[in-house]
Amino acid sequence: MSGESIGPVDLAWLRMDRPTNPMVIVAVLILSEPLSYGRLKSVLAQRLLTFDRFLDRPVCDAISGHWQRDSSFQLGAHLRRLKLPPRAHEAQLQAAASRLASTPLNPARPLWQFHLVERFGKGSAIIGRVHHCYADGVALMRVLLSLTSSVPHDPTPPHDGAGDKSPGGALSLLAPLTKALDSAGTMAQRAIETTADIVSTSLQALAHPAQAATLVQRATDATRELAKIALMPQDPQTPLKGALSRHKQVAWAAPLSFAEVRAVAHALGVSINDVLLATVAGALGAYLEDQETAIESMSLKALVPVNLRPPDQPPRLGNEFGLVFASLPIGERHPLARLYAVHRDMEALKHSSQASVAFWLLTAMGLLPGIVEQQAIELFTTKASLVISNVPGPREPLYVAGARIERQFFWVPQAGSIGVGVSLLTYDGSVHFGVMADRNLIDHPEQIAARFVGEFERLLLHVLAGTAVAEIPRPATTP
Repeated sequence: MSGESIGPVDLAWLRMDRPTNPMVIVAVLILSEPLSYGRLKSVLAQRLLTFDRFLDRPVCDAISGHWQRDSSFQLGAHLRRLKLPPRAHEAQLQAAASRLASTPLNPARPLWQFHLVERFGKGSAIIGRVHHCYADGVALMRVLLSLTSSVPHDPTPPHDGAGDKSPGGALSLLAPLTKALDSAGTMAQRAIETTADIVSTSLQALAHPAQAATLVQRATDATRELAKIALMPQDPQTPLKGALSRHKQVAWAAPLSFAEVRAVAHALGVSINDVLLATVAGALGAYLEDQETAIESMSLKALVPVNLRPPDQPPRLGNEFGLVFASLPIGERHPLARLYAVHRDMEALKHSSQASVAFWLLTAMGLLPGIVEQQAIELFTTKASLVISNVPGPREPLYVAGARIERQFFWVPQAGSIGVGVSLLTYDGSVHFGVMADRNLIDHPEQIAARFVGEFERLLLHVLAGTAVAEIPRPATTP
């Protein structure tokens, strides 16, 4: 509804914008059939614009913000043609996505835009950009489902609700997505039930790490978790950290078989997420070794978003996720040892309040003046080297106006001083892997992307060998 106040967490993401780190989610869809501008415009008009939020632009001052209806809204301002050279290859599409990822959205209009490449390969491609204050990755996946169908010719009319009601089109595909997110329900409940004094105490701990030990004695379990975060050392200096520019570079890798990833996880008694994070750690370690960085015994921290929506909550826009600091043992070069180290860390995080604490902190940031938020974000983000986002997508292929989505990638923004992001998206039997990096840090992120498949195959070979499993101590089961 126009004039509605911007929620504190959404406001926090709006005010995190920096010239070096725009808070914009970027997505690339590669279609196997051609899609015309007119057909895509019709889909957006009939399906996307039934979400009232996409007709509004965010307006804020130092204290608060609200959604303002764009009285001169024109869909053509948000859907643009993008021409690439004839027979353009993927590197040229990546370069176009990189330019757009580095280009701010127009603050005088709603903060989203789609760019259609009508001819790419045998089909088309779409590059989408949405400001993070509108929605997080899980919510935007549901928006994507509302724009698509599970069959080439969709007989289902778009949903007719105003505001942020349940999307139509591919609604049946939400079942596996919802099931994958069920485990977040208890975290969300804890976040809702926690009293407001945790927020103020948490900010004190983050801003004054030296006082954290004293705060622990009189705080709740959640605040004790915040104290641990406050006392975390900064990540070691590697080529993944440094001064940021205003230029982003994106790249993606060949897809992995989701069935193979799941089989490895089942064989080793770990989660699919453990396997993927360990593979990311392996790719980063291999890249840094090639950059002649000494990584022996090194572990880096990654900020990993954790969905906090209760499993029975209706789909809606907005940001409802926390963050955890996941350890990536990049210095461990044995794939199985690395995987088990990741597994132990993730098991410990599952029994912590870290994700809820981060959500409370974001809420507090949205309620305080922007200058305080910037200081808190800087303190928070210096403790990690990258952001890793893992979004479960539909298991079946999707179609946009009859054109099949062959592959899809996305990149969430990096906040504060972080300049590297990794994205993992499961779709239609494959895991799609993408990298976004500031050009000052990594000029060729495809060098990391190219290692992702190889690192997983190394892990798979050890599993198939069988005898190698016994050489690595199995982690103790967490009670």
